[in-house]
Amino acid sequence: MTTSDAEFLSGLALSRILYEEAVRPILTQMYPELPHAAALVGAGSEVLGFDTPRSTDHDWGPRLLLFLTPQDAAAHGARIHRVLAERLPKQVRGRPTHFRQINDQVGHMEPTDGPVNHRVLTLEAGSWLTGHLGVDPTSTEPTLGDWLAMPQQHLAEVTGGEVFHDSLGTLTMARKRLAWYPDQVWRYLLTCQWQRVSQEEAFVGRCAEVGDPLGSAVVAGRLVRDLMRLCLLLERRYAPYSKWLGSAFQRLPVAERLTPSLQAALAATQYRQRAKHLCDAYETVATLHKRTGLTAPLAATCRPYHGRPYRVLFAERFANALAETVTDPYLRALPRIGSVDQWADNTDFLGSQELPRAVVETLP
Repeated sequence: MTTSDAEFLSGLALSRILYEEAVRPILTQMYPELPHAAALVGAGSEVLGFDTPRSTDHDWGPRLLLFLTPQDAAAHGARIHRVLAERLPKQVRGRPTHFRQINDQVGHMEPTDGPVNHRVLTLEAGSWLTGHLGVDPTSTEPTLGDWLAMPQQHLAEVTGGEVFHDSLGTLTMARKRLAWYPDQVWRYLLTCQWQRVSQEEAFVGRCAEVGDPLGSAVVAGRLVRDLMRLCLLLERRYAPYSKWLGSAFQRLPVAERLTPSLQAALAATQYRQRAKHLCDAYETVATLHKRTGLTAPLAATCRPYHGRPYRVLFAERFANALAETVTDPYLRALPRIGSVDQWADNTDFLGSQELPRAVVETLP
C-alpha cells in the first residue's frame, strides 16, 4: 500500500478514530459504567507527531492504550482483549486493525479474515508509567532524584500524544505532574547545559590552530547539538531521541532565525566561516536566555578567548549566573552534570529504567 503525503492520516488521528468509532461503542455495550482512560502515549513517532508514510512499515497503525484500575484490569482485561479481537472492524480508514507479529518487538499491519490480532493494550496507569519512567507519578510527586533519572525522551513520550478519554483521571493527573520540570530542576539543568557549551566552545579554534580541521568540525557538531538541546530547555520542551531532535527543534519559535547559523557552521570547511556562524548562533541563544528573565541580563556578544585568536561567548557566565539562582540544597550540592541524558547518550543505557536511577542514587 502506498500513501502520498497529501492522503496520509496521522497515527494520532487514526488512534482517535479507532477509539471513538470502534473501541468505545464495544466497551459501552460490554461495561456501561467501566471507568477508563484511552490514549496514544509512549513510544512511537506518531506520539510525537513526526510520523509520515514511511512510518507505516512497522509498529504503526490503528492502536490504542486502554487504562483501567488494577482491579478492573485483572477482572476484565482478558475478556476485553478477546471481545475486541472478535468484534473490531477489520480496518479503520483503510488501515488494517490486524497486526502480524514479525518478531518479539515489531508488528506490521495486514488484512485478515479471522479474529483481529489488535493493538489495543489493556493496562494499569501506575504500572505502565513505572515501566516507562521508573516512577509512578499517579501516586506521588517525583522527587528531585526521580527528575534527574528520567531521560527527556521518555518524558516527551509520556507527555506527548493525546488522551482521548479519561474518566479515571489518573493518567491526566500524572501527565500534568510531568508536563515540565520543577523550577529549581529546570534552572539546574540549564546551568549544566550552558556548562557543556562553555567547556568546548574554544576547542573549535584550538583544533583548527593545530591543523586539525576534522577535529574542529567534530567539536562544532557537538556544540550545534548542545545548542539545539539548550534551546529546547529554554523553551520548556523535552528533547526527543536523536532521530527526532532536529524535527523537534524546528518547531521552536527561535528555529527560523537560528537554523541558518547552525547549518552554516556544520557546512563550513574553513575555521573562519565556522567560527563566525557559531558566534552568530551563540548570540542568538544568549538573547533567548535573556528573554526568560531567569538571571540578571548578561552581554549576549562573543569576544576574544583570553589572548588567543578565536572568539567565544564565554558561556560559563550564563552557567554561573543560573547556578546562583539554584537554591535547593540537594541540587546546589551536585556537580554540574545535570540529568542522565546530559551526561550519557548510550541508547541501551537511556532505554533502561534501572541503570540511570542506580547511577543518580550514587551522586553526592
